[in-house]
Amino acid sequence: MMKFNLGNFADPQKNWLPYDGLVNYYGIVIDQADDWYNQLWHQVDWKPDESMLFGKHIFTKRKVAWYGDQPFEYQYSGIQKIALTWTPELLKLKELVEEISGESFNSCLLNLYHDGSEGMAWHSDAEKDLQKDAAIASVTFGATRKFSFKHKTDKTKVDILLEHGSLLLMKGKTQTNWLHRLPPTKVNHGPRINLTFRTILT
Repeated sequence: MMKFNLGNFADPQKNWLPYDGLVNYYGIVIDQADDWYNQLWHQVDWKPDESMLFGKHIFTKRKVAWYGDQPFEYQYSGIQKIALTWTPELLKLKELVEEISGESFNSCLLNLYHDGSEGMAWHSDAEKDLQKDAAIASVTFGATRKFSFKHKTDKTKVDILLEHGSLLLMKGKTQTNWLHRLPPTKVNHGPRINLTFRTILT
């Protein structure tokens, strides 16, 4: 039986979206978050993120890594990535997130943001490689940052503060109807590591 901190749960039954999707925030649920943060920082095979923008091959300051059950191929921002084999630490985190959420996942995309100036633009995780409407679990270590949702049609916005050691779950029609982003900020909140556990089509 995996351990998680029931005492720090937010209300996981609350849907943070007013309609057209389902987002549950569990709050701080991962024990020894500082230790997990340090292990991920030093043991993950981080690489600068890449994208194709107006025909140009761009490398960002943000670093990424991609792991999975198999050497899955996953394409986003015009770049093809091949999943690495799970590390023991990532596999333990996957099992923990699955136990808390009641969902199952076969891959994980990790992002390392060095400070508040690094973020992520509006997007939805709806690539053809991903199982449609499957749950996506987002785990945060490090700096607390605002995470934003915007409805694709009426532009309604929802903001959530994601804390060190916390879990956010997106599922249902969320990716179909909502965009999300990590807004950059001029306040230097320090580094943040984010893991999004996903299901790739096999």
